[in-house]
Amino acid sequence: MDSFLGHYCPKPQGVHQTDLIPVTSDSAAYSDVIFGLFALLGYQFSPRLADAGEARFWRIDRGADYGPLNDISRNRIKVELIEDNWEELLRVAGSLKLGTVTASEFVRTLQAGSRTSTIATAIAEVGRIAKSLSLLSYVDDAAHRRRILVQLNRHEKRHELARKVFHGQRGEVRKRYREGQEDQLGALGLVVNAVCLFNSLYLDESVRHLLKQGEDASEDDLARVSPLAREHVRVLGRYHFTLDESVAEGELRPLRDPDGSDEYEFPLPDSGEPSI
Repeated sequence: MDSFLGHYCPKPQGVHQTDLIPVTSDSAAYSDVIFGLFALLGYQFSPRLADAGEARFWRIDRGADYGPLNDISRNRIKVELIEDNWEELLRVAGSLKLGTVTASEFVRTLQAGSRTSTIATAIAEVGRIAKSLSLLSYVDDAAHRRRILVQLNRHEKRHELARKVFHGQRGEVRKRYREGQEDQLGALGLVVNAVCLFNSLYLDESVRHLLKQGEDASEDDLARVSPLAREHVRVLGRYHFTLDESVAEGELRPLRDPDGSDEYEFPLPDSGEPSI
């Protein structure tokens, strides 16, 4: 128990500095159990909280004086439940880390049946510690809230690109079995990653070109450039897989002149629009 609290509650300068890996989500994705699993696995779960004003805060010491927070932190963590099940909690964390069981399968197991298991209750108690700390950080630090929003916006941009790429069958996963569904989603991830790599390479080349032309590219502007751009990606049309000799040798194709024609674009026979 002490090792968990020492790992999760370091004492660095500032409220949010931590060795844990941050993970964000929207309000619909969190519960005490989810907070607990993330904490046990070494992640700092930071959801965007739409109802932070109605959230419950938890304390370990019933007699501790938290000043203005006393009235909103009346709920007590059952430390003894965590201590009694600590070895089992570590086994759960190890199984998830090693991939012996997937997180989705484990959560479904915890939710099965009409009665909550002891291990699920213990994980929830761990999660209440993590959630209380996260709530305090969320309320206290505007920069922290802004980082969560920025990260969520990035997630949404990735989803928008994936929805554009996954246009066939009306964007529905049609495979009947889990392995087939995973293959479909894996192929989608591969294509999305390829688009991001393409964008990154040519964004980098574009910046180099602008700098050579004497243009100014400030760090603030570059920080807002995203490899998730999708407006130029055309998923309908004719696909050409014959590479130019320079591209086949690992070089990039010339940057397109925005004022000229693009020799790499080919008109569609029915609509006259260019394809990839």
